[in-house]
Amino acid sequence: MRFGLLSGILWGLDTVILGIGMAMAPYVGSAEAMAFASIVGSFLHDALCAIWLLVYMGARHRLGDTLAALRTRSGKVVMLGALLGGPIGMTGYVIAIANLGAAYTAIISAFYPAFGAALAFLLLKEKMGRGQIVALFVALFGVMAMGLLSAGDSQIVNAPIGLLGAALTVVGWGSEAVLCAWGMRDDNVDDETALHIRETTSALVYGIVVLPLSGAWGFAAQAAPSAATGFIALAGLAGVASYLFYYRGISAIGAAKAMALNISYSAWAVVFGLLLLGTVPTPATVACCVAIVAGTVLAASDWGEFWRPDGPLNQWMQVARFCACFSCIET
Repeated sequence: MRFGLLSGILWGLDTVILGIGMAMAPYVGSAEAMAFASIVGSFLHDALCAIWLLVYMGARHRLGDTLAALRTRSGKVVMLGALLGGPIGMTGYVIAIANLGAAYTAIISAFYPAFGAALAFLLLKEKMGRGQIVALFVALFGVMAMGLLSAGDSQIVNAPIGLLGAALTVVGWGSEAVLCAWGMRDDNVDDETALHIRETTSALVYGIVVLPLSGAWGFAAQAAPSAATGFIALAGLAGVASYLFYYRGISAIGAAKAMALNISYSAWAVVFGLLLLGTVPTPATVACCVAIVAGTVLAASDWGEFWRPDGPLNQWMQVARFCACFSCIET
C-alpha cells in the first residue's frame, strides 16, 4: 500500500510545482497563452517525464527491456492505456476546464477511480469489499467537496461539451490503470518498462498528433526555452517518481486499490501548497483532506490485517514520517 500512498504524495508535489510553472510567462497573460497553455504544458510535462525515464532506464541498462516489451502484445496494450490516460484523458480534461471551469471539472473527473474499479472487476476480476467501496466513495466525495469549495464564481461556457470532455477524462484515466495492470501480467512487461512505454507513447502522440491538430506547436516552441519550463521539468521529475510508485502499486495491489490511493494527491497538494507557497487551507478544506486520505487508505486496505505490525497502519506511519522529514527539510 505504501507505493500507492507515495504515488499520491508525489503527484501532489508535482501538481503544486507544475502550478507554479504554469502561473509564469509565457503561459499566462495573452490570448495565445489562454488558448494553448494547458495543452502545451501537458505535452512538455509528459515529454520531460519521458526524458527523465529515458535517463533512468539507461542508467539501469534497461532500454533493451523496453524495446523487447514493445514487441509483445502486452506492451501494445500498455500503449493503448497510454493513449487513453495521456492524450485522450488529458485532452478531455483541458476541454472540460475550458467549458465547465477547473472546479467542476475536478469534481466530475474525481470519479475515474470508481469507473476504473468497475472496469477492473469486469476485466481483471479484482474485487473490493463493501467497506472498501464505501471508503472509496467517502474519498471521492471529499474530492468533490473540495472542488465545490473552490468553485466560487466559475463560469460554465458550454455544459454539453464540458461534460463530454469530463467523461473522456473519467474513461481515459480509469482505463489506463486497468489496461496497464493487464499488460503487466506478462513477465516481459514489468512496472518500469510499462511506465517507460506509457510516457514515451503519450509524449509522441502529443507532439505528432495533438499539437499539430490544435495549432499549438508555435506556442510550444516559444514556451520551451522559458524559465517556467524549468519548473515543469522539476514537476516532471516528481511526476516520474509518482508514476514509478503508482505502477509499482498497480502491480502489487491491483489497479482499483492503486487508483484509490492515487487520488489522495488532492489532499497532499494542499499540504505542499502550505509548505511551498504558504497557502493556508480553511478548516473545511482540512476536513476534506482528512476524509480523502482516510477514505483512500481504508479503500486500499485489507481491514482484517489493518492493525498488524506489517499492516496498512504501520505503512501509513512510515509515510507520515517521510512527510515530517520533508517538512523539516523545507523549513
